[in-house]
Amino acid sequence: MVATEYKGRKIHVVDTTLRDGEQTAGVVFANREKITIAKLLAELGVDQIEAGIPVMGGDEKETLKAIVNLGLNSSIMAWNRAVIEDIKHSLDCGVDAVAVSISVSDIHIEYKLNSSRERVLEQIARAVDFAKKHNLYVSANAEDASRADEEFLIQFAKTAKEAGADRLRYCDTVGILEPFMAFAKIERLLGEVDIDLEMHMHNDFGLATANTIAGIKAGAGFAGVTVNGLGERAGNAALEEVAMVLKHLMGCAMPLKTKGFLELSQYVAEASDRPLPLSKPIVGKNMFTHESGIHADGTYKNPLTYEAFDPEEVGLIRQIIVGKHSGTATLQKKFQEFNLELSKEMSKLLLEKVRESAVELKRPLFDKELVQLYQELTK
Repeated sequence: MVATEYKGRKIHVVDTTLRDGEQTAGVVFANREKITIAKLLAELGVDQIEAGIPVMGGDEKETLKAIVNLGLNSSIMAWNRAVIEDIKHSLDCGVDAVAVSISVSDIHIEYKLNSSRERVLEQIARAVDFAKKHNLYVSANAEDASRADEEFLIQFAKTAKEAGADRLRYCDTVGILEPFMAFAKIERLLGEVDIDLEMHMHNDFGLATANTIAGIKAGAGFAGVTVNGLGERAGNAALEEVAMVLKHLMGCAMPLKTKGFLELSQYVAEASDRPLPLSKPIVGKNMFTHESGIHADGTYKNPLTYEAFDPEEVGLIRQIIVGKHSGTATLQKKFQEFNLELSKEMSKLLLEKVRESAVELKRPLFDKELVQLYQELTK
């Protein structure tokens, strides 16, 4: 794995688009799409790709084998219940890592598993031990950890570690954490158990990325993400958001090839039939599109006045559009692209026409429409 660093600690990116992302209601990736997504993730430099659930059999298992056989630089992980038979299917696929998952909150243990805390500890210990005896890297997944009794969660983490688990996946399964709570819970857990920890956050309250970063600040070394934040219900922490926060807001050296984010995000959006919103953080078209006169003028003078980072970092380009909120400076700059110099008086006259047209059309104007308005004023 090639990881970024935060305060001397290595931070690994674990992408689960092909597993948790595909669990988005109504999303199904074709086999060839899963293989392409895995290749794109590996080209970016993602440390580990959680590629599917072998026990499903059929296409799922065959596609996992195909991904493993690509010989990608990323670790390939398979998801399993804390059941020996599940792990045997993962071994058949040739993966180098497994996630072994079981619920740890009392509501899940009682109503979902119809089990007990003691039984949960027995299952995770047996499953982890079996996986380690077969030379697999093991993530012990604590499903619904954010709602678990904290003393029991500590006991679960210790049990998993003693059985040989390489890390603990802390799952905020229904997305009920907020960053301050996330920081406190992770800090306390790591104070009790010396184990690598992954933040696997859901976005039900729109806080998945924030909670992931809070957990990393508290000591977690793994960020669980999906492309575009795909995932069940409101989704997971978004790969592109977490990576750029680490790079720009936390000052981490970033080994990921972030210029590939747009290509990857667009491909996953198409494959999942979930179009990228214009205002999607990091990769949305509107990230570097300016219309307001003050913003456009400032951006012309120095892009950093209204942009947090260069659009080329993620594969985007800057766009200045002309519409209702534009100013004369924007018009003058735009017409320089047409090799036309606008006088101040002409700029004011044209701007009035532009605003009238934009209100009527309910959108910005195309270049041809701008030129046409100019020609009408200069007849």
